[in-house]
Amino acid sequence: MKKWIISLIVTLLISGVQAQIKVTGSVKDQKGRILAGANIVVKGSYDGTVSDSTGSFSFKTYEKGKQFIVASSIGNKTVEQEVNIDSLPIRIDFLLKEEISELKAVTVTAGSFEAGDKKRAATVLSSLDVYTTGGANADISAVVKTLPGAQQVGEQEGLFVRGGAGYEAKQFIDGTLVNNPFFASVPDIASRGRFAPALFKGTVFSTGGYSALYGQALSSALIMESIDIPDRSEVSASISSVFLGAGLQKVAKNKKSSWGGNYGYTNLLPYFSIVKQKPDYFRMPEFHTADLNFRMKTKNGGMIKYYGTFGASDLGLRRANIDEPNLKNAFGLNNINVYNNLSWRENLGNGWKMNLGLGYSTDYNDIEQQIQNQQNQKITTGQPWIDNNNFTIKTRSDLSQIKAVFDKRLSGISVLRTGGEYMYFYNSSTFNNQKATLPDHFKALFTEADLYITNDLAAKVGVRFEHSSLINKANIAPRLSLAYKTGKGAQMSIAYGEFYQKPENNFLYTTTNFGYAKATHFIANYIKNTALQTFRVEAFYKKYDELVKTHPVLNNAGAGDAKGVELFWRDKKTIKGLDYWVSYSYLDTKRDFLNYPKQLQPTFAANHTASFVMKRFISKINTGFNFTYSYATGRPYYNLVQSGAQYTIADQGKTIDYHNLGFSFNYLTSLGKAYAVFVGSVTNVLNSKQIFGYNYSNNGQRKEAITPPAPQFFFLGVFLSWGVDRRQDAINNNL
Repeated sequence: MKKWIISLIVTLLISGVQAQIKVTGSVKDQKGRILAGANIVVKGSYDGTVSDSTGSFSFKTYEKGKQFIVASSIGNKTVEQEVNIDSLPIRIDFLLKEEISELKAVTVTAGSFEAGDKKRAATVLSSLDVYTTGGANADISAVVKTLPGAQQVGEQEGLFVRGGAGYEAKQFIDGTLVNNPFFASVPDIASRGRFAPALFKGTVFSTGGYSALYGQALSSALIMESIDIPDRSEVSASISSVFLGAGLQKVAKNKKSSWGGNYGYTNLLPYFSIVKQKPDYFRMPEFHTADLNFRMKTKNGGMIKYYGTFGASDLGLRRANIDEPNLKNAFGLNNINVYNNLSWRENLGNGWKMNLGLGYSTDYNDIEQQIQNQQNQKITTGQPWIDNNNFTIKTRSDLSQIKAVFDKRLSGISVLRTGGEYMYFYNSSTFNNQKATLPDHFKALFTEADLYITNDLAAKVGVRFEHSSLINKANIAPRLSLAYKTGKGAQMSIAYGEFYQKPENNFLYTTTNFGYAKATHFIANYIKNTALQTFRVEAFYKKYDELVKTHPVLNNAGAGDAKGVELFWRDKKTIKGLDYWVSYSYLDTKRDFLNYPKQLQPTFAANHTASFVMKRFISKINTGFNFTYSYATGRPYYNLVQSGAQYTIADQGKTIDYHNLGFSFNYLTSLGKAYAVFVGSVTNVLNSKQIFGYNYSNNGQRKEAITPPAPQFFFLGVFLSWGVDRRQDAINNNL
C-alpha cells in the first residue's frame, strides 16, 4: 500500500510538471531600448513575471488553449498578444509604444513665453512676479519688457516687439480681443496698462508665430486667462502716494460661485506737488477705476465668468511750442472707458469642450489742443504750421464680439480646435466739427490641431480665414509649429506663420482703399528647463509686405524685414534664496512705411536690448528686495522734410543709450486683524539721462529731446487684506 501511494504521488507530480508550459520572451520600446521591470501576465490568471535588467522574462503557466499574454510598463501603452498554449514552450517579444502624457510630452514653445501654467515647459513668470519686479509698479507690460523681443520704448504706450510698431501687438483676455488695453494716450508720454496682474492665472507672451485662434496682430500677442473662483472671501484696501482703493470678494459656502468688485481713485496733485514734472499741468491727472466680477461653476465641470471695468480720466498740460517758444501748446484730455467680458467653458461629452466668449467695450476721448500765449489765452498767429495745433477731436471706439471655440480630444492628448468669431467695430471721429465713421463687420474662421506623435515629437498645425467688410478684403493665414525633445527638460521648436492686420483707423478715415498688411514669421528655438532654472535661445526672421505708405499716395506699397537672436536665463538654484533672470535681444530691422523715403531702421527699434532682474526675499525680516536693470542701445531719429511728393532726410542720428535701474521692496506684516504688505518703488535709481527721440520745428532749425516728464518715479503704499493672507504667497514665491 505504501509503495502504491508513493507511486501515485510521483505520477501526479510528473503529470503536473508536464502540464506547466514555459513562456519566455523580451520587452522593448519602439526604439529598441530595453524595458526592465515590465509586467507580463496571462490575462485573467495569477501566472506571470517581471522583465529583468536585460528586458527578458520567463515563467510557467498551467493555462491551456487560447489565451492573452499582457505586457505593461509605466509610461508605455499596454499590449495584449493572443497565443494558443499547448505542450510546446512559447516565446513572445513585445514592442511597447510610449504613452503620450501631458506631463511628459514636449511643448511647442517657438515664439511664446508662458506664465502661470505649471505644466508647460515655457513657464517663466507668475502674477506675483509682476508685482515684485523692481520698478515695474505692477504693470504687466512693464514686466513683459524685461523679456526677450520687447523694446524699451518710453514715449508711447504699447508693446514694441521684434521690429513691430506698438499697434502691431494685441492683447486678449479669455480669448477675446481687448480694444483699448492701455490708458488714454498723451503726446510723448507712455501710458500704463489698464488691468491688474492679480486678475490673471495665466499669461502667454507670444513674440511671434502665435496660435491660429488669434489674428490681426502683425508682431505679437499677449494672451491672458483670468482666474477662476478664489479660495476664500476677502476684503481689501490700499492707500499710497498716488491712489486709494478698496475691494470685496465674496465666495459662496459651497465654493461653486463668487462675486466681487473694486474701486480705485488716483489723483496726482499731492505727488506732483513734491516731485516736479516737466510739463505744466493745468488739470492734474485724475482717474476713477471700478471693476465687477462674477464666477460660477456649471454642473458638468465648466465655468462661467464675467469681468467688467469702468475707467474715467481727466488731465491737462502745457508745453512750450517748438516753433515759437514764447507760445504754449495746451493739451486737454477726458477719457471714459468701459470693458465687459463674459466667457463660458463647458464639457460637452464624448471628448468635446466648448469655449464661448462675449465682449463689449467702448472708449471715448474728448481732446482739445490750443496754442496759448504767456497769459494762457488761446490765440491764432496766421502761420498755418502753428495754428494747425488749434483743434478739437472727439473719438469713440466700440467693439462688440462673439467667439466660439470647440475642442475635440483625439487619440492620447492630441486635440483638434475649430471655431469662429464675429466682431463689430464702430469707430467715429469728430475733428473740428467734421464727423466721420468707420463701421466694420469682421469675421474669422479657424481650425488648429495639437498633434502629439510621441512624447518627444509634437506639432501644432492651423489655418485662419478672415474678412473685413470695411476694406472688403479676405485673407487666409496658415500656421505651423513643431517641437522635438532633445533630452530631459530640453527641446527644440520651429514655427512658421502668416499674419495679417488692417491699417489703423487714422488712415482708414481718409480712404478704405487698402489691403491687409502682412508679416511672415520664421522662428527656431532651443529651451532647457528644470524646476528652478530655464535657458532659452531663439532666432527669428520676419518679412513685412504691404505696409501702409502715406506718400506719395496712401497705399500698401511698404515692405521691410526683421531678424535677430534672443537669449533668456532664469535661475533660482545657484544662490540659495536668490531669484534672477537675464534677457538679451539682438535686432536688425528696416522698413519702408508711412512717409519713409526708403527702407530705414524704425525709430522704435534698438539693435541691442538687455535686462537683468534680481529678487531676494529675507525671511527673518519678512522683506523682499527687487532690482531691475534695463539697457538698450540708442534708437534712430529722423527729421523727414517733404520735397514735392516725396520726403527727404534733413537730419538723422541715434539717441543716447538707454539705462534704467528700478528698485522695489515689499515688507510683510500684520496690522490688527489685517494682513499688510508695505511696498516702496523707484524707477531710474541712478537718475540716468533718458532720451527717446527728438521733435523738430517746422523749419528744422530747432529740435527738442523727448524725455520723461520727470527723471524718476517714486511710490509708497500699503495693501491690506482681511480673509486672505497673501504674505505667504510672497514668501513661497521667493524661496
